[in-house]
Amino acid sequence: MARLAMLIDESQCTACRGCQVACKQWNDREGWLYSRTRNRGSYENPPDLSPQTWTRIKFTEYEGPDGFRWLFLKEGCMHCGDPACVAVCPTGALKQQPNGLVTFERELCNGCGYCTQFCPFHIPRLEVVNPLTGEAKSSKCVFCQDRVTNGLLPACVKTCPAKALDFGDRDEMIAKGQERVKALKARGYTQANLYGVDQLGGLGRLYVLIAPPEAYGLPANPQYPALANVWQRIIQPLGNVAFGATLLGILGAFLFVRRKIRMEEVR
Repeated sequence: MARLAMLIDESQCTACRGCQVACKQWNDREGWLYSRTRNRGSYENPPDLSPQTWTRIKFTEYEGPDGFRWLFLKEGCMHCGDPACVAVCPTGALKQQPNGLVTFERELCNGCGYCTQFCPFHIPRLEVVNPLTGEAKSSKCVFCQDRVTNGLLPACVKTCPAKALDFGDRDEMIAKGQERVKALKARGYTQANLYGVDQLGGLGRLYVLIAPPEAYGLPANPQYPALANVWQRIIQPLGNVAFGATLLGILGAFLFVRRKIRMEEVR
């Protein structure tokens, strides 16, 4: 089965945020903090990804060779070719499908938060669904898996008025992205580049950028967390061993209160 990918041409994006609206509408997501969205003194709205916001447009001020400009970045799950979140998920709630999509089954999620800790892009978010017990569920963009498996485009791609989004066979998306970069460089955008071709086994979210990845807040060379393999091969299997029960209980309590740890920050 051919691997699928989304091509996002940030040089075409007008930051209309129609993709945000379409995503919320199709996936039945609530407004920010379950209440009326408020302006908080920034063009970015809402201010961050959340259990209710799976994609959003990030605004960045950039002073480049051509002077000042706004850079727009459509944030969301990267659908990595080598997804650490899938490797560390103990319940199989996160899976990598043959077509490359990293899907999520909410009913299988136990709220451990490992995906939020190991993702190199810090994308998944936890939602506490029971304040008394601390029960939580993770969430992230799944490329509208219900639409895609029925031959439809993701909702954000279908709605984009600027035609900045495309979706299909990953090799075709890469070819289109490379042609777009070539055209941009011919127009004087000397820093134009295609992001996501090789990173982490190749990303399912490819970006045509007009500035270096770091200018958008993207890591130029994201790393697969070394602890992910240890977690999968050593720590998780201890759960099946009786003498490890106490240790895992303590570890679980520790992780519960520190779900926001980013594993690449652990030394």
